[in-house]
Amino acid sequence: MHLHADDFWHFIKNGAVAPYLPEAHVQNTTVIDILAKAAKGYAKGGYFVVVDGIIGPWFLEPFKALSVPLHYIVLRPQLDVAIRRCRERGGDTLTDPAPITVLYQQFSSLGELDRHALRTQGHSPQDTVHEVARAVHNGTFRLLS
Repeated sequence: MHLHADDFWHFIKNGAVAPYLPEAHVQNTTVIDILAKAAKGYAKGGYFVVVDGIIGPWFLEPFKALSVPLHYIVLRPQLDVAIRRCRERGGDTLTDPAPITVLYQQFSSLGELDRHALRTQGHSPQDTVHEVARAVHNGTFRLLS
């Protein structure tokens, strides 16, 4: 099951605040709680769930509370690659380099969670998928409660 986190923010049609702004904290907390509950529902139904999005360590608690195996993987491309990918996505996505750079910096030093970072420099998308699948199979990025 692939849960694309951006979709959960795009579902907000009235009163949405750009999620990277400080005043979006209550909105973001609500979205993360709902996303975690959706993940739990699918996981309890027997599905392998991938939550694909920008989920910072500051938003892990709702996921840790799910009582299902939890793997946390931060893909870490180079900054210029991250900016380029954001711009190439199209649609209603973040393209401004300033907030992308701030997010990038927030994920550049994860403290005790730094071991959950997977550097993707020089990897093709297929290589990255292979590395993620191998890491999940081996439990490399498993979060222990």
